[in-house]
Amino acid sequence: MTQPIIVFDLDGTLIDTAPDLLDSLNHCLEGVGIGPVNASEIRRYVGFGSRVMIQRAFDAHGRSLAEGELDRLQQIFLDHYTANMPGRSRPFVGVLASIARFHEAGYLTAVCTNKYEGLSRQLLEALQMTALFSAICGSDTFGHRKPDPRHLTDTIAMAGGDPERAVMIGDSRTDIDTAKAAGIPVVAVDFGYTDQPVQVFEPSRVISHFDELTVELAQKLILASQGHAVS
Repeated sequence: MTQPIIVFDLDGTLIDTAPDLLDSLNHCLEGVGIGPVNASEIRRYVGFGSRVMIQRAFDAHGRSLAEGELDRLQQIFLDHYTANMPGRSRPFVGVLASIARFHEAGYLTAVCTNKYEGLSRQLLEALQMTALFSAICGSDTFGHRKPDPRHLTDTIAMAGGDPERAVMIGDSRTDIDTAKAAGIPVVAVDFGYTDQPVQVFEPSRVISHFDELTVELAQKLILASQGHAVS
C-alpha cells in the first residue's frame, strides 16, 4: 500500500551547499585567469548546475568558451567538489525536525534533484542523512530531469509513495514548474538559490523556515489539490 510522501529538492532546499559550490567554481576559474566570484553574488550562479555556473562566470567577464572548454572546466569543478564533500555544506535549520515530524505521521520522504545521483548520495551519506529517504533520484537516474514532471512522479513511484498524496518542497522555478506539471502541490522555501523571489512563480505556499512545514500544512495542500474545500 502506498503512503503519503514529501519530496525534497536538494541544493538550496534541504542542504545549504552554496559555499562549497562557490569554492569549486572559483577553483576551476582560477586556472583560466578569472577572478573569484564573490559570495554576495551567489544567487546569480548557484542553483542551475555547474555548467551554467561556469558559463555565467565567463559571460560576466566578457569571455567566450573555446570548443570543449566547458566540458574540461566542468570536470575540474566536479573533481574539486567531490574531493571536498561535504565541506561546509549543512542541512538548513529545522530540516531534520521537519522530516522526523512527517515520518512520525506515516509519510515517506524522498529527494528529487538535478544534481547527479552519485553526488547527491555521497553528500547525504557524508551528512548521515541517506537513511531518511526512501528514494534519492538525480538528473541521471531516469531519462528525464526537472522540469519534466516524470522526474518527480518517477521519484514518488520509486519511493513507494502515493502521487495523489504528495507534496514537493523546492526553492526554484524549476521545482515549482515541475510540481505544477505533475499536478502536485509545491511549497517553496524563500531562502534558497534563485535569482528572483519564489513568490513570482506562484507556488502553493511559501515558507521562510522549516518550522512552518508541518503535517497539517501538507494535509491541507493535498486536500486542496484533490478539490476539497479547506479552511
